[in-house]
Amino acid sequence: MSFTTKVKNEIITTSFAETELLACLSGYLRNSIEIQKEQVFIYSENNALVQFLYHSLETRVEFPISITEKENRNFSKNPLKVISFPKNESFLEKIGYSKENCYLPVVPSYLVDGNAEIRAYLKGVFLAKGSCNDPKTSRYHMEILLEHAEEAIFVQKLLNLFDFNAKLLNREKGYMVYLKEAETISDFLKVMGVNQAVLYFENVRIYRNQKNYTNRLNNCEQANMDKVIETAMGQLKDMEIIRSHMGFDLLDEKTKEVFFYREKYKEASLKELAEIISFETGKKITKSGLNHRFRKIKELAEKLVSIEKKEEDRK
Repeated sequence: MSFTTKVKNEIITTSFAETELLACLSGYLRNSIEIQKEQVFIYSENNALVQFLYHSLETRVEFPISITEKENRNFSKNPLKVISFPKNESFLEKIGYSKENCYLPVVPSYLVDGNAEIRAYLKGVFLAKGSCNDPKTSRYHMEILLEHAEEAIFVQKLLNLFDFNAKLLNREKGYMVYLKEAETISDFLKVMGVNQAVLYFENVRIYRNQKNYTNRLNNCEQANMDKVIETAMGQLKDMEIIRSHMGFDLLDEKTKEVFFYREKYKEASLKELAEIISFETGKKITKSGLNHRFRKIKELAEKLVSIEKKEEDRK
């Protein structure tokens, strides 16, 4: 079961006051019903959602409602459930779908005149057209894909009443209202009242944040280690040049000491090497002092190479 389905199944288990349920039905039906030859159809693969809609409608309307199945052409193994009932203008006007056979571009204000009703309307819209990525398997993303521009703008405004900073995009098949930030999506789920989904989302978010932090530390540590090895290899290369040119005796005694310890501890960082020399010789040397002596080694190596090149050029 997808995370979106889990969220939707939890939404329909939340309790609704009568005005809230009407707002929820409005949000769902305004964005999902199909009318053909004076008959209204609702399609869904989600059996729990179909049962919720059926029971919510049958106790509030006077016309017969039926549930059937039809072939699912969405390459899904789940059969497509179909709720159908006769077109009734009074009911369609009550849920804010149409008035005098004309589709209403924006839901009437009486359906969303309170905070609880706004939440309920958003629940209905999400049940109809919403999806939310599982935080464990993909990037953070929640979207609601709507057919009508006016409805998309209205839903965006409702979401932004909760400071979600919802964005709106014109897509090929409609208008997408979406949230991208993990914290914002978590707050959206809280507004939907889906506590189990919030708990799951937050647990995964904490785990991912910790994992990313650990990876950053490991990457930083690896980068530092690479830098230490690169520095040590450069120093060893300079030392090899000095030995091959018989230049060891040109160094002072303190620099010869550093020369000896670098050959002995090839992969030690400057800090580690300074601590080793200080401990084994009893003479304190700082990382800065050690670096100074390595500069002397590098300068001597460069000078020996330069002399050799001049001699070859003369030949």
